[in-house]
Amino acid sequence: MAGREIKLFVGLGLLALLGACGDKKPLEKERPRVFVQAVNPADFAASVTLTGDVQARVQTELSFRVGGKIIQRLVDVGDRVSAQQVLARLDPKDLQINVDTAQAQVVAEQARVTQTAAAFVRQQKLLPKGYTSQSEYDSAQAALRSSQSALTAAQAQLANAREQLSYTALIAEAPGVITARQAEVGQVVQATEPIFSLARDGARDAVFNVYESLLIAPPADRSLVVSLVDNPAINTTGTVREITPAVSAQTGTVQVKVTLNDLPQGMQLGSVVSATAKVPGKSAVELPWSALTKDLSAPAVWVVGDDGTAQLRGVTVARYLTGNVIISDGLSGGENVVTAGGQLLHPGSRVEIAVPLDAGPTGDQP
Repeated sequence: MAGREIKLFVGLGLLALLGACGDKKPLEKERPRVFVQAVNPADFAASVTLTGDVQARVQTELSFRVGGKIIQRLVDVGDRVSAQQVLARLDPKDLQINVDTAQAQVVAEQARVTQTAAAFVRQQKLLPKGYTSQSEYDSAQAALRSSQSALTAAQAQLANAREQLSYTALIAEAPGVITARQAEVGQVVQATEPIFSLARDGARDAVFNVYESLLIAPPADRSLVVSLVDNPAINTTGTVREITPAVSAQTGTVQVKVTLNDLPQGMQLGSVVSATAKVPGKSAVELPWSALTKDLSAPAVWVVGDDGTAQLRGVTVARYLTGNVIISDGLSGGENVVTAGGQLLHPGSRVEIAVPLDAGPTGDQP
């Protein structure tokens, strides 16, 4: 009996111990502490500073109209030229031979016209007297007309040869400044091959190369302040005149031309200038770089819900700034975005929101 009582006592003790273990609650894992920033959408107008240079409204590539060997170059890059000024010359020997040949042909045809004209006059005098036949008269008349036509053709060929000879001189058709030189003395060039680039006098443009993404929402105000890069105090106003519709295959940019209203002292052709443009404001959220993470390959942020759990949210990045990033889509006002401490989070994690030392009391945190 005593042994049976001892076994009963031990069994009751084990049951009591197990009951006590069942009443104890499991320990909760420590929540990761994170810093958050409340989403506060605001109108964000991107400010874009462009750098370009001053160019002539009209730029002309000057070339010879005939081929040949360059024997003289009379101007250089940066020289100012006037209209009808000779810039370079080709060797004229071959074309001069053509002129001499055409001139000799004209002289020969003139002699033939003189001879056939005299023969026709004789036939004209003899026909009324019956000393010649009508057929001989008609032959003399036809010979005169043929020689006259040949003379006209020879004279036209001579004029063309002289014109070709004149093309051995490269002449500026308008006043301006030489901005580039593509050939040298002694070089054999083909017709229409560029020799000089001429920036004509007249209107001036500030030309900028802009990435296409910056022109998705072009500014409503097309007027800009253009200033020298090395001396911003020298500036002028301009108006966007032209935006090229095609993207450059080499640079991936679009060319924007701004007409300058006037050219102040110190701002001249080729000067490096800058201009600042603002695109229309758009509702967006500005967050620190540390808030940005990724969901696979897409940008994302961690959002803390009212129940204290963190969820990964895909967002659209409108612009990257120094130290901050502009989010244009994916967040709503009032949401809490993790700005620090999100490295160890996973979807559904319960977090503890840390209060910065310089912040006042914020009440109970989830």
